[in-house]
Amino acid sequence: MTTPLQVTARLRTPVTGADHVRGPADAPVTIVEYGDFQCRFCGAAYANIAELLRQRAETVRLVYRHFPIANVHPYAESAAEATEAAAVRGRFWDLHDWLYEHQDQLDPVHLSLGVEQLGLPADEVGAEVGRQAHGDRVRRDFVGGIRSGVDATPTLFVNDVRHDGGYDLADLLAAVDAAAPP
Repeated sequence: MTTPLQVTARLRTPVTGADHVRGPADAPVTIVEYGDFQCRFCGAAYANIAELLRQRAETVRLVYRHFPIANVHPYAESAAEATEAAAVRGRFWDLHDWLYEHQDQLDPVHLSLGVEQLGLPADEVGAEVGRQAHGDRVRRDFVGGIRSGVDATPTLFVNDVRHDGGYDLADLLAAVDAAAPP
């Protein structure tokens, strides 16, 4: 009898200064999330990751990368591009949070209202999304995800190793605690 070969998926695109990072730069544990703003599983993971960052504030830094599954989620790509437009204005995480907290409002009209609520220039952001000014950035994240074996969202890497466990808080805490040096 043979045993199937198991390969541990690893992050192939290293974290750089161009990434969107939340948490201390010198944190011993880095979580890289490949997410889709319209994915309900990403929405569920969002709340747990936020709590994880609160409970392990000195231990964990989060890196967010785009992985919009456009054939299933028609607004995911424009939402990703809108966050990049917000990032140019120093507000990536504000719009990131708003999108996950309003997943049922990602159509263009509601997205524009959300951008406006955050005090961002809705006309400018809308124009940038319309001409796909940040499309290269979103595609770069997506291709990096493919290279790393991402095939669904959310996909998390904990210290460069894909986390194949659950996304509830207990699973995430256990994964972080196992990865953190003693």
